[in-house]
Amino acid sequence: MSRASSEEEDRKGRMATSGLKEEQMTAMEASPLHVLAVDDSSVGRMMIEKLLNGFPYRVTTVDSGKRALELLEMGKANDGSSSAASDVNLILTDYCMPEMTGYDLLKRVKESTALRDIPVVIMSSENVPTRISRCMEEGAEDFLLKPLRPEDVSRIMKFVEYPK
Repeated sequence: MSRASSEEEDRKGRMATSGLKEEQMTAMEASPLHVLAVDDSSVGRMMIEKLLNGFPYRVTTVDSGKRALELLEMGKANDGSSSAASDVNLILTDYCMPEMTGYDLLKRVKESTALRDIPVVIMSSENVPTRISRCMEEGAEDFLLKPLRPEDVSRIMKFVEYPK
């Protein structure tokens, strides 16, 4: 099998497992999205990175909400314009973390004029309806149960606008 046909089969496999359509994959490949994954667990970060690296995403992982805010604020100017170096298209954050929960990170992002347009998806291994409702009311795009699966990729990516 040639390398080109092998790459095409890999691409078709990613589309099939994620539920993404041909035009979505083409747009993503032309303009990779930057996903900021926030999880205090090194295993959790590795799993997210592995899942998303099967797609044309640039993934940055950090171990806390505080570090996520530092990265986000470093990349955004006071006037709300963004720096190409850390232009984040989606924040995927764990709910349960020490110091700052995913909910606290969500609130800080949505309160910031420079950051509020970045979609935030919360994930947790605990299915607690009041927690889910609270996050959704605060502005989360979605709440996913861990572990994330390949089909969750298309679910979270529908919230992202591709850069033009």
